[in-house]
Amino acid sequence: MNFHTRKWVKPEDLNPNGTLFGGTLLRWIDEEAVIYAIVQLGNPHIVTKFISEINFVSSAKQGDIIELGITATHFGRTSITLTCQVRNKITRKSILTIDKLVFVNLDPEGNPSPHGKTEITYAYAGDRP
Repeated sequence: MNFHTRKWVKPEDLNPNGTLFGGTLLRWIDEEAVIYAIVQLGNPHIVTKFISEINFVSSAKQGDIIELGITATHFGRTSITLTCQVRNKITRKSILTIDKLVFVNLDPEGNPSPHGKTEITYAYAGDRP
């Protein structure tokens, strides 16, 4: 899994316990995942359909740098399924895992639309690992 996005945990990201607020982390994940889906499917009209169980395994504190890793695991006719891992950039300790995030490709009218993709692609040749 490639980890492309990094976030610095700031005071406004904290919950009353002084750790990263789960809702903030989920917003970051949804945004990163939809960007990944848009790049893979080549269409800016993508919506979140489903997010499976979210497993918070540790927390992040103010000043921590976390990184989000997202990979496509399945291409449906109109959908793409992703998996996500979040970890501490310095310690590599896992913070969260999500086994399944499903996004649906839409046509300009907002209806599910076949995307024709079957494997991971990249927007630019220089993006290949």
